Amino acid sequence: MSSWVTETGNGYGQTIEVTGKLFSLQSRYQKIEIYETANLGRLLLLDGIIQLTYHDEFAYQEMMANLPYYAHGDPERILVIGGGDGGVLRELARHPQVKVLDLCDIDEEVIKAAKRFLPEMACGFDDPRVTVHIADGSEFIRQRRGYYDVIIVDSTDPGGPGAPLFSARFYADLKKALRPGGVVGTQAESPWLLPDVVRNLCRAARDNFKFVDYAAISVPTYPTGMIGCCVASDSRNVSEAASVPEAELAAVLRYYSPEVHRAAFAKPEFVRRMLEF
Repeated sequence: MSSWVTETGNGYGQTIEVTGKLFSLQSRYQKIEIYETANLGRLLLLDGIIQLTYHDEFAYQEMMANLPYYAHGDPERILVIGGGDGGVLRELARHPQVKVLDLCDIDEEVIKAAKRFLPEMACGFDDPRVTVHIADGSEFIRQRRGYYDVIIVDSTDPGGPGAPLFSARFYADLKKALRPGGVVGTQAESPWLLPDVVRNLCRAARDNFKFVDYAAISVPTYPTGMIGCCVASDSRNVSEAASVPEAELAAVLRYYSPEVHRAAFAKPEFVRRMLEF
């Protein structure tokens, strides 16, 4: 028999019909749950917050990986902070030019659960270039000064273990961990759901980087139906792609394209005013 799982918070709710619970664990950091849904494939929640469904995860993963990747143009060393489900790694592993793929996640139990129950995501860990570091990402980057071309922060919402990843100090440390020409892309919430968080996050990025912009990603199973990505660099206008997918990769991508890259940074007037762009 089916039942319903509901994420609630910040005045919104999102309800998904599920047909069974596959996994539940209270880790040291958060509650991890995986369900089979009636129509959306598998569902991952952390502390009751929807992280992904198989139905639309590709939209988030492709954009979080490829907005900063193509804003840079040709990165060789990439770090993913968070992303324990493996989805962003999966998308980055499609790029043969990448030489180093590091992932730093504070909660090893998320990675274990994904490998067991979310194989379509966790296949990202199978690439031989991937090295996994179980650590606090905000501390890990302080040990990697001037090392990465691209850093992607695939964080949970602020308030849980991802809270340090929304601070101004974190953005200063991100900058120090980049090589010249480096690009950062961070999970940047929804202006409909958490406008103050979005505003403060973009302000922290602009305090540290010359070029900063905010892109919208359509993800129907997130409350408000969208999420943001803040992309920042000291070297280039991040809203314009510095390179484009080769034909073989373009044929398998389902969301990202050079046209979508440019369009994602177009803002409704209320967002432009909110973020003072």
